[in-house]
Amino acid sequence: MFRERGFDATTMRAIAAEAGVSVGNAYYYFDSKEALIQAYYDRAQAEHEAACMAYLETETSFAARLSGVLREWVRVSEPYHEFAVKFYKHAAEPTNPLSPFSEQSSPAREASIAIYRQVVEGSRDRMNAELREELPELLWLLSMGMVLFWVHDTSPGCARTYRLIEVTVPLVDRLVGLSHLPGLRGITKDFIAAVHELRA
Repeated sequence: MFRERGFDATTMRAIAAEAGVSVGNAYYYFDSKEALIQAYYDRAQAEHEAACMAYLETETSFAARLSGVLREWVRVSEPYHEFAVKFYKHAAEPTNPLSPFSEQSSPAREASIAIYRQVVEGSRDRMNAELREELPELLWLLSMGMVLFWVHDTSPGCARTYRLIEVTVPLVDRLVGLSHLPGLRGITKDFIAAVHELRA
């Protein structure tokens, strides 16, 4: 209904009627349309995590783990692409509770960051120890950029998004791999300090 009518035009009364339940019953389980979207976030996140397990249980290289997780996100999100295109304007508003950065979205956000923590912790690649601590959240931010690209991707099967992952992951892998080298430790430290400052 959100996809067909738009988020604003879809009421809880209409949702209840479509689901064949009373309005009161609908509100018993979800106190608002926003709560329905948060439930969608949680379900989509659970689907993504389940889809990633094969990569995370078998791959040990950082690049392969990151690529697998990002590609699986695109794959499991494909059925929701049309909805995401229409809905994105709500999630993009900084003060909207449906923003992935909002307090209300923190359970789904933390679950997503936890997947990237598995990407990092299960990798045998060498990397700067301080960067390793910060990397899960930085990779989640990278994934948010991928989401924005995906929302605007009109190529068949989101081929351009898959290509973006294909060209981006090796660059990230190289930067992370170089972070432990003596000549780049100072730059890595400055970068992490900047991240801390901006986060605050």
